[in-house]
Amino acid sequence: MYNTVKKMREDNPTAPVDTMGCAELYWRASSPKDRRFQTLVALMLSSQTKDTVTAVAMQRLHTELGEQDPLIKPEVKLEDEVKIKLEDAEAKPEPTKDSTLNLDNILAVSPTRLNELIEKIGFHNNKTKYIKSAALILRDQFEGDIPSTPEGLMSLPGVGPKMAYLCMSAAWGKHEGIGVDVHVHRITNLWGWNKTKNPEETRMALQSWLPRDKWHEINKLLVGLGQTVCLPVKRKCGECYLAGTKLCKSEVRGLASPVKTESKVKVKESSEEPKVKIEVV
Repeated sequence: MYNTVKKMREDNPTAPVDTMGCAELYWRASSPKDRRFQTLVALMLSSQTKDTVTAVAMQRLHTELGEQDPLIKPEVKLEDEVKIKLEDAEAKPEPTKDSTLNLDNILAVSPTRLNELIEKIGFHNNKTKYIKSAALILRDQFEGDIPSTPEGLMSLPGVGPKMAYLCMSAAWGKHEGIGVDVHVHRITNLWGWNKTKNPEETRMALQSWLPRDKWHEINKLLVGLGQTVCLPVKRKCGECYLAGTKLCKSEVRGLASPVKTESKVKVKESSEEPKVKIEVV
């Protein structure tokens, strides 16, 4: 079942998680330390929020954090201003612009401004508080970097096991647990892989037998499946590669998507004149 679904996802990588998942939302030109922080922020924003909405909010943080906020207006020295003007005059290509999303800017930005930037995110008021509080903890207890252990990450406000293990994989490259969200929990129960009541029970059940080399990829694999085919409502069982294999215990037969076929009209050749002529005016 795992290999079949993996092949299906590889054949059609069009789910939002494929391009807008939290592991993809860091700023490529930022330092490794800043990229880790950006990944953590993306995960904190993603809870109960669609990937597309999270991606838009992250883009605003990458490009607008600090704008129209009096708390972040770095003082420009005269010599620096002259240097900038000289470079502009020489028409030198601009260096790759860095993201405005970093720990210092989050510490400095006002809660009101931060809340404005993430206002489309679900529970944005709470998440503003979590991000601001987490930034203080990172500064005071972790030397300005994100924790490198699941326990350290879960000590931050608003960070649970799912976020912690996903962050460990995406930010640190350490696969110490499975990030189980609603899709992973729902689909593995539909398949009969486990009979669990919540995501944390599902995580423990899966980790008890799923090979460790699959812990990193299973989240993206099943989230993508849940976003495109095995939907929470109106599943598209007919489009799933598992259809007809009798492997999925919850397959609903007869859910194949209707295939549009072009009407074919057979025209017999005849040398006779048509008995009826139709004019279109």
